[in-house]
Amino acid sequence: MPVRIMQPGHLSLTNGLATTSSVTVPRRLGRVWSRLLSYPTHVTGNPSLQCNSDAESFGEHKDDTIDISKLTEVKQKLKLVGINCDDSCIPGRYAHLLCPKCKGGGQSLERSLSVHIIQDGDFAMWRCFRVDCGWAGRAFAGGTNIRKVMSSRQVAEKSLGLEPLGGKLIAYLGERMISEGTLQRNSVMQRLHDQAIAFPYWHNGVLVGCKYRSMERKFRQEKGTEKWLYGLDDINEAAEVIIVEGEIDKLSVEEAGFQNCVSVPSGAPPKVSNRELPPQEKDTGYQYLWNCKEHLDKVSRIILATDADTPGHALAEELARRLGKDRCWRVRWPKKDEFSYFKDANEVLKCLGPGALREVIENAELYQLHVSEEALQCTK
Repeated sequence: MPVRIMQPGHLSLTNGLATTSSVTVPRRLGRVWSRLLSYPTHVTGNPSLQCNSDAESFGEHKDDTIDISKLTEVKQKLKLVGINCDDSCIPGRYAHLLCPKCKGGGQSLERSLSVHIIQDGDFAMWRCFRVDCGWAGRAFAGGTNIRKVMSSRQVAEKSLGLEPLGGKLIAYLGERMISEGTLQRNSVMQRLHDQAIAFPYWHNGVLVGCKYRSMERKFRQEKGTEKWLYGLDDINEAAEVIIVEGEIDKLSVEEAGFQNCVSVPSGAPPKVSNRELPPQEKDTGYQYLWNCKEHLDKVSRIILATDADTPGHALAEELARRLGKDRCWRVRWPKKDEFSYFKDANEVLKCLGPGALREVIENAELYQLHVSEEALQCTK
């Protein structure tokens, strides 16, 4: 049975208010609906006007005004670490300043420090794009504790000891149906001293972190770096985003034809928290979402393709709570046999092929309907 939902429209040129339109959509998205909902719902202009039902989630803003007190506090905290904001530091835009750490490369005076204050003034992020610097961090409004200003260390392929993938790991990933072309496009490498698979994390073309996976499924992340979504640069202009639970699942979704996919960096929680959502500076387990807020705020539809186990369901719920359940959809992994389901994107790719994985994603269901049906099944 079709379901009626409200979708955000474009800004009205006459009164500056956001308009809405009503559209009937099926419970699951077929191929045609997948295309239709990928692009027209993308809101141009102020991303704060995204429709959202969760007061604490990214898309919700009471209005599009800036909290001057928060903005002033954030700028003061930036000043404490040596960043002097000039008139170019406008919330919602990127400003380029001299880096106080590398002094703009000495005599070149290069404005290599990218500073971005979030639209509502809640927090700011910065990063120096000089290869020999890489200084980065965040500053939050709220409270007086200066430890809310954080920095992360520079990383580079050479300092991490990375090298191109060898034949053994290419064959191993090939058995999981990941092609060499996909590995090359995502710059997947290996660590020199132990041949662990290395998944570099990039932001605006700059290496900002790395995660390692051994063939025995042991994972480790590079210490002292900020957490981001894996594949972030693939969603720079996306109106629709797919979120998975692991780097290999992101590569698997790409094999099915979707590059607008990202992975969470740190797996899934054991269960859903029964507490209210914490303020963003204390939401430590999901800082990667706040770091990527500007990308995610612009997205009109988010498909959650986390694992089909208890932690995977918990992760989907925690993501939906923060991103806004009304713009989230959930994949339903196909049955493996009478008693079990395929676990994740890579397992579907290996066992059923890229066409089947693509169909599963295209037939994602409205998140709230998916959860309601699951609850109904549990009571039977």
